[in-house]
Amino acid sequence: MRVLISADMEGATGVTWPADVEPGTEQWQRCRSMFTSDVNAAIAGFHAGGADEVLVNEAHATMRNLLLERLDERAEMLTGRHKDLSMVEGVQRGDIDAVAFVGYHCGAGEEGVLAHTYLPNSVTGVWLDGEPAGEGRLNSYVVAEYGAPVVLVTGDDRACADAAGYAPRARTVAVKDYVSRYAAVCRPPGRTHAAIAEAAESAMELAGRVEPVRHGPLTVEVEVDSAHLAGAAAIVPGVEQISERRVRYASPTAYDMIRCFKVVTTLISNAVEKDYG
Repeated sequence: MRVLISADMEGATGVTWPADVEPGTEQWQRCRSMFTSDVNAAIAGFHAGGADEVLVNEAHATMRNLLLERLDERAEMLTGRHKDLSMVEGVQRGDIDAVAFVGYHCGAGEEGVLAHTYLPNSVTGVWLDGEPAGEGRLNSYVVAEYGAPVVLVTGDDRACADAAGYAPRARTVAVKDYVSRYAAVCRPPGRTHAAIAEAAESAMELAGRVEPVRHGPLTVEVEVDSAHLAGAAAIVPGVEQISERRVRYASPTAYDMIRCFKVVTTLISNAVEKDYG
């Protein structure tokens, strides 16, 4: 049994504000250990539940945040950027029996700790076939296309509630409770480690390859906070500017959908100017 962990940082234990996840800051250095603890808890639980292999794919920012020297030795880690499927890189191997979203968060424009979708700012909303879509929903469509079920989601309580919409059978663990975008009631890493490990062990009951789901064609709409950012995104062939601050595109598969989304958000990010956005 092979498990893929997609490890994001905003939903990790103790993380509540931008400096906690901004590479190079003192707070980021401190929070890396709690992030690694969450991932190790999932690894331990999956092995206790019968997993043979666990691959951890780093999914936050530079994708070089987890502490390899502290990682559970039974796992392997895929670290670094510029991967075909970004946050769920590795699922295309075709041999993944279960997927975990560890440290996930709510999407842009929603209530949740450090809520966003790919970009910390600029993107104010994303819709997939008319439904609000954060990173969890977007990535769930991709892994479903490869026959890999999402069995575990960890993050704040709002992220866990969001997961019910795209992975209703998955085990969830809330490591903190939302107060505002930059505040939460946090549980200590000792408690969250135990809770994640227990949930991951139980989640192995849901592991096992399933029939691949072909969702396409898929329609994605992205709303931004400035008209010029929509114009920048519309440079991509097939992406249409449908209003001053919104673009839309259609993709035949989830694989194409997430790759186009990467291009759109990269162009949006590169069009942002200091202070004025």
